[in-house]
Amino acid sequence: MPNCADGADPTAGLIQATDGNFYGTTLRWGANGAGTVFEITPAGELTTLYSFCSLSNCSDGQSPAAGLIQDTNGTFYGTTESGGVISCGCGTVFSLSVGLGPFVETQTTSGKVGAAVKILGTDLTGATSVTFNGEAAAFTVVSGSEITTKVPTGATSGPVVVVTPGGTLTSNVIFRVT
Repeated sequence: MPNCADGADPTAGLIQATDGNFYGTTLRWGANGAGTVFEITPAGELTTLYSFCSLSNCSDGQSPAAGLIQDTNGTFYGTTESGGVISCGCGTVFSLSVGLGPFVETQTTSGKVGAAVKILGTDLTGATSVTFNGEAAAFTVVSGSEITTKVPTGATSGPVVVVTPGGTLTSNVIFRVT
């Protein structure tokens, strides 16, 4: 049996998180033999963040065969193909926080001046400002997780920033004004 403490069989793709690092999963091995969640920097430094349990009654699951997603609250979510608390061992959904902060995501990453843009995030209720690379935009808070706006006159390519009572949230990708 191999001893692959950092995991084996990374069958799912990587995601690049808001900190610029890449995150992924391995299907097998790690410290407990049932897969891992890992981080790799653009310079190639690998860190195992979590090793799944290999016992049949592990509530965290085993063998994460799919990739991760990052929620706008900064937390990663994923699924396992086996393990979990149900006696069938049919897998589970898991979350992993590594200390990344919340952000906003624009639903369309580019547009012309006047184009409609949806902004998704966490705790957006009470937002007081939306800017496109520093240019203020009129906006409507639709819900705690959605704002609608339009690309303002004078906007240039850059981050979208939303100011809320809880803090300032920056977009996870640069918005391109075309």
